[in-house]
Amino acid sequence: MRIWLDGALRDTDSAVVSVFDHGLTVGDGVFETLKAQDGKAFALTRHLERLTRSARGLGLPDPDHDEVRRACAAVLEANPVPLGRLRVTYTGGLSPLGSDRGEEGPTLVVALGETTRRPDTTAVITVPWVRNERSAIAGLKSTSYAENVVALAQAHRSGASEALFGNTVGRLCEGTGSNVFVVLDGELHTPPVSSGCLAGITRELVVEWAGAKETDLPMSALDEAEEIFLTSTLRDVQAVHRIDGRELGGATPGPVTAEAARIFDERSGADLDP
Repeated sequence: MRIWLDGALRDTDSAVVSVFDHGLTVGDGVFETLKAQDGKAFALTRHLERLTRSARGLGLPDPDHDEVRRACAAVLEANPVPLGRLRVTYTGGLSPLGSDRGEEGPTLVVALGETTRRPDTTAVITVPWVRNERSAIAGLKSTSYAENVVALAQAHRSGASEALFGNTVGRLCEGTGSNVFVVLDGELHTPPVSSGCLAGITRELVVEWAGAKETDLPMSALDEAEEIFLTSTLRDVQAVHRIDGRELGGATPGPVTAEAARIFDERSGADLDP
């Protein structure tokens, strides 16, 4: 495996980040996960734009888009896989212990892991923990992912692949690594970014392509929904067949979900950088 680290491709054994890197010590970093098929990254421009928004939200220098593009291309060429998870990580770099950031500049890492297509449907749970929509890092794709690790482990213990959060005022927000869509009275809805959710790239495309409405929703919308689906870079559009023990239509995605998945597959297949 070859990894891009600070300007060059390196073998796994020599791709070493300092134990004093601020991304490690305090989670001072941002990242993007891209789907890579047959050596091509999907929606790279949108991911780079969001990486920059996240970096600015943390007060990091803007990442060099040309360098990130070169890094992604080099890693994909060096590690040919049919379907991969391409990860771009950008941290505060070498820093003193504590919250103060150092002056040596950011660390950039690009790595690739092989993956497989997710099932068409999945089970989810809701969790009692909340997203803070007023947090300083709300909506940023930060490397501070510990609460997602805890919630996802709870989902796995419950036989589910994802956990859904509300926010501090009891509104529906997002999953640990996904956005959520619900069908109410035949219409497709998803929580707005103001709920504290991440502005997911797949979410954004489904809103544009399938005509979903951004709607402030109570958590009870999950109980009332005729269909529920998740979106993320590696899930694409994935139907939910069970939530907290409630079955929704068995193993076959509902009609609105199936149509959203069809549109996404067709449009994303026609344009790798929409």
